[in-house]
Amino acid sequence: MNIFDNLNTAQRKAATYGEGPLLIVAGAGTGKTTVITQRIAWLITKKKVGTDNILALTFTEKASSEMEERIDVLLPYGYVDLWVSTFHAFCERILKDNAIDIGLPPDFKLLNETDQVLLIQQNLEDFDLDYYRPMGNPTKFVRALVRHFSRVKDENILPEEYLEYAKNAKLDRDQQEFLKKRGEDDEISEQKRIAEVANAYHVYQQLLLNSSSLDFGDLILQTIRLFKTRPKVLKKYQKQFEYILVDEFQDTNYAQYELIKLLSAPKNNLTVVGDDDQAIYKFRGAAISNILEFKKDFPKSQEVILTENYRTKQNILDLAYKFIKQNDPNRLEYQLSKGQVDPKGAPLKSKVSKKLKSVREGEGVLLHLHYKSHLEEATGVVKQIIELKDKDKKLLWSDFAILIRANSYANEFTTALSRQDIPHQFLASRGLYAQPEIMDVVAYLKMLDNYHESAAMWRVLNFPRWNLPTKDLMQLSVYASRKRWSLYEVMQKSRLVSGLDPDMHQALAKIIKMIENHTQLTKTKGVLAVAMQFMRDSGYLKHVTEKASQDRIEKIMHLNQFFRKLEEFESTNDDKSVKNFLDMFAKIQEAGDEGSMHQSWDEGPEAVKIMTIHGAKGLEFPYVFIVNLVDKRFPSIERKEQIAIPDDLIKEIIPEGDIHLQEERRLLYVAMTRARDGLFMTSADDYGGAKKKKILVPADGNRLLAERAV
Repeated sequence: MNIFDNLNTAQRKAATYGEGPLLIVAGAGTGKTTVITQRIAWLITKKKVGTDNILALTFTEKASSEMEERIDVLLPYGYVDLWVSTFHAFCERILKDNAIDIGLPPDFKLLNETDQVLLIQQNLEDFDLDYYRPMGNPTKFVRALVRHFSRVKDENILPEEYLEYAKNAKLDRDQQEFLKKRGEDDEISEQKRIAEVANAYHVYQQLLLNSSSLDFGDLILQTIRLFKTRPKVLKKYQKQFEYILVDEFQDTNYAQYELIKLLSAPKNNLTVVGDDDQAIYKFRGAAISNILEFKKDFPKSQEVILTENYRTKQNILDLAYKFIKQNDPNRLEYQLSKGQVDPKGAPLKSKVSKKLKSVREGEGVLLHLHYKSHLEEATGVVKQIIELKDKDKKLLWSDFAILIRANSYANEFTTALSRQDIPHQFLASRGLYAQPEIMDVVAYLKMLDNYHESAAMWRVLNFPRWNLPTKDLMQLSVYASRKRWSLYEVMQKSRLVSGLDPDMHQALAKIIKMIENHTQLTKTKGVLAVAMQFMRDSGYLKHVTEKASQDRIEKIMHLNQFFRKLEEFESTNDDKSVKNFLDMFAKIQEAGDEGSMHQSWDEGPEAVKIMTIHGAKGLEFPYVFIVNLVDKRFPSIERKEQIAIPDDLIKEIIPEGDIHLQEERRLLYVAMTRARDGLFMTSADDYGGAKKKKILVPADGNRLLAERAV
């Protein structure tokens, strides 16, 4: 069987396209990953292009791994050396091989956001900050500066460009009028602020170079600098990569697009796959103008529009399409149709259509549920899930997803699911370091570092594994307070405390013995070994693994992630001690790092998934509930960047109109197209404010969806 037999006409056209630039517009559920992997397989098996001569770029390690696995299945045995990676991994590889050509050390250290914050905090005096260094809290804006530097690098703005702009900056008329109302000196103050930020960016970059470090933005920025200043190096890679493919092109930023254009020239065998209607990462620096401008940048490019949808029922797709067309004229469909004429010279209303056509028969469930209050909304959603599952016994709990606009809106739904004892998984909950089991481990390490850390000792004594009577623990605490002793001292002298359970003294003695043993261990072993020994000796590990409940499984996942962080700490620090780890951990938390959670929708037990719409991108579920569809919740209020890039420095082309509202529409479009068989959109009158909320559910023609007030 030919590996391309399973492709539809448009997919086959895209996969077997020959030379030159190609834009594949892949709507939701149209099989874009299939097309891009089949195209790579076609280039290798039919065009006889070497695996080392094809570059495929993605945005996540998971997407990169999945693509590589799928290509491997399509190819005969023996094909190796595929260049399939994320933008950042690709640039890191290029820089490590060519760092010396632009004065970088090949063994440079890559800093994450927390590392960047710590670097600035440790060198704060070098920055000459005034506006962004409040007297009461001198490090208040450090994280905002770090994020600003990242955004600046998304725009491929070098420190010297920023400094030159600041030197000659003139405020526009609107800014001048606004500032004049505040005082005659405010214009000068604003110019000083811009100069302060520009100087801070310059100092920050110098600190990175002095410490042989790069941040993630630098990986793109420095690779562009390498290619622009070392033509021979650029020519070498242009010759090597005969074909370049970019997945999720709508999510690229300005700098990434500049990199692609440099690398693909002069042949421009560049294939980009994307969908402007699913561009939802503006907050990360994504430039929707990239996909809108592709035809202008490559006027000889061809486009293939994938519209056969293999996921969603047609009536759901129809509503989503009617809704997203409100973003015209800032949509690719409109742009590609603009100015087209028929053979007689008459204007064509539309040459290109992105309207999706479902290959699945029948209609899906499409309903708007409206409630009196947000609490009733959460209860009603759960009730609807139960009804659907009772009606179709083949359904699993994981066939249902509740999509929220922001993490803070999840609480009512997790509570409502818990009340009904329905297994659920909130995929964007608090950071790793705020998880109870991680706080337990850290508390024990703190207590080993200082026996008299009573807050840590109190948490240790309350471990469920010990099962110590609450009444006795309270008596110990009261006695310690009265005597002004630490809890550890009271534990040692527990027989002085009257009224304790007789078994309490023996339990406390056992804990003290374990603490003493582990204290000795800290003198010769690193933090990882000490923490592992605690997990075994205390019975904590047995406690979390002895039952296969949802809660226990999530605890194990969190602990695994934390222990991987301990491994990372030991691999990057000569001093691997508990004390040094706790010092570093305190600085990390002070820098605002909550601990990233590596969660996946398919991890863990069968459960209803609650996640943000951003987190649901790329996923699908039989039944989807989009909740809180009222003004100020979804669409949300626009949140400006704390430190914005001056308009004159922005290089991407900003679309006209209300950019925030257009992004909110795209976000809802993504949410709607996650559903396979049923889409429920919910709202309520009361979310705790004084006024009734305005309902903002997409209209079906001139009316709301079939509404069911509950």
